[in-house]
Amino acid sequence: MLAAWAVAVVAVPYGWAVGRVRAYPPTGRGVALFAVDHTWSLVNTIAGAGFLTVNLARGHHLDPPRCCRRGRIDIHEQAMRGYATTLGNVIAGGTAANERHEDLHVRQARLLGPLYLPLVGLNYVLFSVLPVWWLYHDHDGYPITGPGRYFTRGVYLHVWHEAWAYRRDVRDRYGDLPVPRPGRRHPRRTRRSRGDRGHCTTDKT
Repeated sequence: MLAAWAVAVVAVPYGWAVGRVRAYPPTGRGVALFAVDHTWSLVNTIAGAGFLTVNLARGHHLDPPRCCRRGRIDIHEQAMRGYATTLGNVIAGGTAANERHEDLHVRQARLLGPLYLPLVGLNYVLFSVLPVWWLYHDHDGYPITGPGRYFTRGVYLHVWHEAWAYRRDVRDRYGDLPVPRPGRRHPRRTRRSRGDRGHCTTDKT
């Protein structure tokens, strides 16, 4: 009985929101997205429904123009100050500037299904207690100056799903130019010339 009430608490707002924003296009693609979200990626959709319910309870509002027939539900306000957040097929705080980034998280969840959230959580835990990213982190551009920055400028930028999304952001903006993603130190190759042995040059590769 309690489980049924818990499901209803998140399912009713979610179902209402799907209809309110017309989340899925009336096409074969829309049917396929709906099927994936409610079968293979169901655990992510349930998490997203809970996320949606919490945001609506906080007085946040749906953003129908941004997500109509896009296979997702957008919430106008940010769930976390300064960040857009995506859980399942629900995006909070999305803008035109970060839409492709957040949309990629929706697709990651659909691709990996029930493996997605455990893999994200495991990567956060591992990178928090074993910061191997420190070896290739851009300490000049993203200095770690305290515990908060350790997570926002360190762990967060290097977990696999964010690194993937930021790498794609860079490719969208710069194409094939050798520009590293945020937080990633640019690989350097140092050479010494015969005429000036004390001078080091950086060759961007």
